[in-house]
Amino acid sequence: MTTIAIPARPETFALDAARAALVVVDMQNAYLSPGGYLDTVGFEVGSSGPAVAAAAAVLGAARAAGLFVAHLQNGFDRDQTEAGGPASPVWHKSNALRHMRAHPETRGTLITHGTWDHAFVDPMRPRPGEAMVLKARYSGFAGTNLEQLLRARGVTHLILVGVATNVCVESTLRDAYHREFFALMVRDATHQAGPEAVFGASVFNVERFFGWTAAAADVAEALHGRPSRAA
Repeated sequence: MTTIAIPARPETFALDAARAALVVVDMQNAYLSPGGYLDTVGFEVGSSGPAVAAAAAVLGAARAAGLFVAHLQNGFDRDQTEAGGPASPVWHKSNALRHMRAHPETRGTLITHGTWDHAFVDPMRPRPGEAMVLKARYSGFAGTNLEQLLRARGVTHLILVGVATNVCVESTLRDAYHREFFALMVRDATHQAGPEAVFGASVFNVERFFGWTAAAADVAEALHGRPSRAA
């Protein structure tokens, strides 16, 4: 077994590349680009560039190290079948669905399958052989085959990058914890929806209760670099 030791908080995160996966959370125009969903409903996205660059660096390192890669992609079909209706909490809490109801002319444009908004940003486009997991809730495990994809490959350890730190990334990491996966969030390869304080709160939650966090440069160096050999 080849053990890769990643400097992390609250302690080193050690993994076997053959049993590890990178989960890329919702790196879509909707959440990262001017004119996308978050920008449209009033969230700041202009400072997300460094997070995209950091996530791209981790993605490149994970590919080089041979990790399984799963790309989560959040949204709804044009008929919003997965959204349900007033009996579903997402119908009330999704800012995209609320905006489209308030502005009917935008229906089918925000986080809708097949649109620019739903598409991945250029540096984070999946490659052939990498899994794409469509989802319609915050967690990548909710109503998807993500767990099946991971279990079928014997994956025990996850590295997470993506958006939003405090929403879909944290939700996916929490669900990973409850499914007995060891999970590491790459702090600077995520970007929050909301003020900086919510980013800090998510980092605190992960480090104290649900998993580990690390810097993108440390993750990339460990994956590219100098693994220690374990029996």
